[in-house]
Amino acid sequence: MARSDAVLAAEGAVLLLEKLSPALEQVDSSSGAMGTAVNRAIDALAPLIAAATVDSIIRQAWLERLFEALQEDQMPYIGHLADVWGELSVTPDMASAWADRLLPITAHVIGPDGQGGFFVGTTACMSALYVAYRFDELLALVDSARMTWWGYRQWGVKALVALGRPEEALRYAEQSRDAHAPESAIALACEMILLTRGMTDEAYRRYAIAANRSGTYLATFRAIARKYPGRSHAAILQDLIDSEPGSEGKWFAAAKDAGLFDLATSLIQTSPTDPRILIRAAREFVQRQPAFAITCGMAALRWIDAGAGYEITPADVLDAYAALTDAACVCGASRDVLNARLREQFGPGATSAFVSKVLAPHIR
Repeated sequence: MARSDAVLAAEGAVLLLEKLSPALEQVDSSSGAMGTAVNRAIDALAPLIAAATVDSIIRQAWLERLFEALQEDQMPYIGHLADVWGELSVTPDMASAWADRLLPITAHVIGPDGQGGFFVGTTACMSALYVAYRFDELLALVDSARMTWWGYRQWGVKALVALGRPEEALRYAEQSRDAHAPESAIALACEMILLTRGMTDEAYRRYAIAANRSGTYLATFRAIARKYPGRSHAAILQDLIDSEPGSEGKWFAAAKDAGLFDLATSLIQTSPTDPRILIRAAREFVQRQPAFAITCGMAALRWIDAGAGYEITPADVLDAYAALTDAACVCGASRDVLNARLREQFGPGATSAFVSKVLAPHIR
């Protein structure tokens, strides 16, 4: 739809955003997953709305509808919409008009006389000021706030960068740190300032790890590796490993993904690694690198025996054993030799009886 009729797609996006919050009000969102999904939807839909070629009357009507939806958003679900208000306004003139409309209430609410009040248009006002190129006003507004909340101060950082004062922007961001500030968001802003100025080494040294932490250790490594192609994967991984002493095994998947098999092998000997990740690796490398597959399979059983892993079942033990037997066959080793090794390691003296009990019928 977006390709065939951009205006119709934008109209549909506005309608969806209007209906989202009422539709979700009765849904259990205690996990936070719903809010994350809505934010992602806004990130996808806002560019559609902004890209549509319409006259100012239609765009203003869309914004009025969306602002009403923001005001009616009780949970709130679509609050992130305010962060992209300037983008939705598209032109500096329309953004400036919205800034004029929202500025008096915003200044009162966040200022010293605000007494803890809330205004749904606060970040919308800041976003509009930014797109309207009213950077000095934006900075003054943020500086007037009672709290050093990053949700506001990020706009001060952006204003300083736009004014050609990156060193001040960096200090401004650093001064925004407190017990409740999102470290990753501040680090990301600082990293971007330095990268934009070509200061790659300093950006990496000071901010790369904090700015690019992701949902998994592997995703964190990949994010940094993509952003810093001039650094070797081995160097990045070593820095990540050093940043979290005692968690070496959690970087196994990243080392494997980077083809650093010697490092991967050393990591799984050092600290616990998820046995299921090790079992998958053992299966994956049976044909290509059977010796590495055997190392992974044995480590999986060893960490299961030590109590690592979540809700490990006998099927997991047997999966590891199957990968081991396949890899041993590729290596030219007999099953008898493998079974003897397993009996030696997981016999009566094993840490727990679980692995020994599951393997017993197979390794006699």
